[in-house]
Amino acid sequence: MKKYFITTILIATICAVFISCKDNNHKEWKAQHVILIGLDGWCSKSMEEADMPNVRQMMGNGRYTLKMRSVLPSSSAVNWASMFMGASPELHGYTTWGSRTPELPSRELNQNGIFPTIFQLLRDASPESEIGVLYEWDGIKYLIDTLSVNYYAVAPDFKTHPLALRDMAVEYIKEKKPTLAAFIFDNPDAAGHAEDWRSPAYYDKLKELDNYIGDIINAMKESGIYENSIIILTSDHGGIDKGHGGKTMLEMEVPFIIYGKNVKPSGAFHESMMMFDVASTIAHIFNLQQPQVWIGRPMTQVFE
Repeated sequence: MKKYFITTILIATICAVFISCKDNNHKEWKAQHVILIGLDGWCSKSMEEADMPNVRQMMGNGRYTLKMRSVLPSSSAVNWASMFMGASPELHGYTTWGSRTPELPSRELNQNGIFPTIFQLLRDASPESEIGVLYEWDGIKYLIDTLSVNYYAVAPDFKTHPLALRDMAVEYIKEKKPTLAAFIFDNPDAAGHAEDWRSPAYYDKLKELDNYIGDIINAMKESGIYENSIIILTSDHGGIDKGHGGKTMLEMEVPFIIYGKNVKPSGAFHESMMMFDVASTIAHIFNLQQPQVWIGRPMTQVFE
C-alpha cells in the first residue's frame, strides 16, 4: 500500500511538472492562436481601389506592408512553400508553379521527409496544439507537411460553391479553436487569369473575399478565441494582364497584414520583407527556435 502511494505521488508530481512547463511555455507566446488567411494572386496595387472594409480595418488597427516580395518565379507553389518553409527555393527545392515534390534536393529534411515547415516546428514544440490547413487549390497539400497537422482538407467543388472554404473555416474554428490554422483561397488568382488583374471581376472577387474574412473573424469572436489571437492576411504573388510568374512589381509585391493580440496598432511598416519571413514571424509569435536552414527573419518590429 505504501509503495502504491509513493508511486501515485511520483506520477502526480511528474504530471504537475509537465503541465507547469507547458503552461509556462505558452505564457511566452504572444498569442494562443494564429489564423493565417491567404488570398492567392492578391496584388498590392489593388489596394488603391479595392472595396475591402474588413481588410482596411485590420490595416488601420494592426501593422502592414504593401511591399512584401515574392520569391522567383512569382508563382503559387514556390511561394506558398517559401511562406511555410521559411526559406528560398534554392534551399527548399520547390521551384515551379505546380511543384508537388522538390525539383532540387531539399537542403535539409525533417523527420517526416520534407523540408522543415512552421507546422512541424509548432507540432514538435507543442504536441497538443490543434493545427489545420484548409484550401481550395489542391497543390497546397504537397507543401505543408501533412504529418505535422491535425487536419487538412480541400474545399469540394469550390468553383461552383464559392462559400465552401469559408464554411469549412468557420466550422473548424468553432469546433476546434485551432492554435495555428491556414485558410488558403484560390481567388483572386482565378479571376485574374480569367478576366485580368485590373478587371471589374477581379475587384468584385476581392470584395467578396473581404466578406469571407469578416465571417472568419466573427467565428473567432463566437468561439471565444478572438481576444487571444493574431490574424495574418497575405498572398503568394500578384499579377499583370492575365498572368504572373515574371519580375514586375505588379507580380511580385503583395500585402502582408498582421493584427491582434500584442500587435502594435500603428499602421504601415517600412522594413523590407520577403515571402519566407512569414514563417519566421509566426515562429516568433510561438517562441519557436527556427532551424538553421531557414533564412527568414521575424518582423519583430510589429509587436508590442
